[in-house]
Amino acid sequence: MIEHLQDVMMISIAELVECRDENTGGHVKRTAKYVEILTKALVERNIYSDILNKDYVKDMIRSAPLHDVGKIGINDKTLLKNGYLDEKEFEFMKTHSKLGGETIQRMINQTDGESFLYIAKDMAQSHHEKWNGTGYPDGLKEEEIPLSARVMAIADVYDALTTKRPYKEAFTHDKAVEIILDGKGIAFDPVITEVFEEINSEFELARQIL
Repeated sequence: MIEHLQDVMMISIAELVECRDENTGGHVKRTAKYVEILTKALVERNIYSDILNKDYVKDMIRSAPLHDVGKIGINDKTLLKNGYLDEKEFEFMKTHSKLGGETIQRMINQTDGESFLYIAKDMAQSHHEKWNGTGYPDGLKEEEIPLSARVMAIADVYDALTTKRPYKEAFTHDKAVEIILDGKGIAFDPVITEVFEEINSEFELARQIL
């Protein structure tokens, strides 16, 4: 009962953030599904088995909807801009990851520190980090980046690429896959990227359904 209530609250918070931006409708639901697909594929292949135990996997899938919660702190002028962001606006937009981490940390401080909240914080704060250390907000690299955030990075980018935005048309599934594979070992964990290459058709199927 308590766990169900937690899930309902997380989804409600995530959808509240998302409803501010009509251009990303469904992003929360789709990325959560992609995270589930990719994580289960890793488990099936016994990859990162030292981290991906039953509880970690469950908590990661549960907390995925909160990865963009920091966007609640981005003003409408920037969040809803109908076009490309200029440099100053982009730098401001990038703060959403840090804001997300701080928001969830406050939730941790006010509770008994539920395990899923720590994973939610990792995903919110670090899903824009890059394997080669050029991401944000902390410039983490390789396995310094929490595993949950490395999985979310691929899910998040795939959805961004295959969704129409004011500044671009939606890319095809094949083009999105090509871009992600080009980022292997640069933006994305090379091992997770290889698994994505194997199972990317499941992403396409989920995208068509959701």
